[in-house]
Amino acid sequence: MKYKLLGKSGLRVSELCLGTMTFGDDWGWGASQEESRKIFDAFVEAGGNFIDTANVYTNGTSETFLGEFMKCDHDSIVLATKYSNGLISKDPNAAGNHRKRMVQSVEASLKRLQSEYIDLLWLHSWDFTTPIEEVMRAFDDLVRAGKVLYIGVSDTPAWVVSQCNLLTELRGWTSFIGLQIEYSLIQRTPERELIPMAQALDIGITAWFPLANGWLTGKYSNAQNSSDGEAKRLDNEAMSAFVQQNERNLAIARTVDAVAIEIGCSAAQVALNWLRQQGVIPIVGARKHSQVQDNLNCINFNLSAEQIEKLNHVSQIELGFPHDFLLQDMPRQFIFGGMYDAIENHRHRF
Repeated sequence: MKYKLLGKSGLRVSELCLGTMTFGDDWGWGASQEESRKIFDAFVEAGGNFIDTANVYTNGTSETFLGEFMKCDHDSIVLATKYSNGLISKDPNAAGNHRKRMVQSVEASLKRLQSEYIDLLWLHSWDFTTPIEEVMRAFDDLVRAGKVLYIGVSDTPAWVVSQCNLLTELRGWTSFIGLQIEYSLIQRTPERELIPMAQALDIGITAWFPLANGWLTGKYSNAQNSSDGEAKRLDNEAMSAFVQQNERNLAIARTVDAVAIEIGCSAAQVALNWLRQQGVIPIVGARKHSQVQDNLNCINFNLSAEQIEKLNHVSQIELGFPHDFLLQDMPRQFIFGGMYDAIENHRHRF
């Protein structure tokens, strides 16, 4: 396992993050406490130190399990949890980004985690109602109180994140060092705004659903060859409709499968490696010990430039306006006065 500096901070986190939304079976699925412990131990034994949870995961059971697992060794773990989201309630303040929710959520998380502090507190989802001044000052107060060490933001538009960090720089408050997004070979739309923003502001990127809810594990692309696959439960007409509706996903998944066969590894390992080689930290989740073991093996190899290009090509998206417009030859020639090809631009990535 190698380690990365998270954003502009000095915090060292493992190149894979363990997602623990599966810790607990309160929601009718997930892992028992015993199986969760096996998953946790396998990740830590492999060198993983970055663990992600949330106040609402399995009704708080995920945090409770982690509190038990880390009881003897929290110091070596970078534990990230979230606030904002809440379970169904008649209390209008039981969810949201406001200060009251933040403080109440953090106090409840600390009790479940049996800890005096949270390493990284994520804003879970932007609510479009709380002023950014209230959010960022409340974060800074918690950091100054020693209850939170670092802060990050998840599921929030790029313009909001940029505005938040600009405000903190102007006022000397704590800034976001991490960004959590849905990102995978299936879901590449963050490349339009979120990822360039994070790169420009030096914010570390973590990706949830890195396997696209099973699409990049062979679950669907190999279904016809599996005795318990999705296709076996569909008649010919339904299977035809399924393929038409998911043509792009299947094409990407089959390319991932082909690369996996070429290397001699699992499809999941290919998909996770594609993210790692984009400089992104995949959040790997599992319901079984065997699943996390397979995911961990992705750190044992890298994809070749040719394999990366093959995966990029099959999964490419339109960046939309203004990006695609500005990449056209005529606007580019005007912007650079005909000198584009003579200027080496180390900043442009996509």
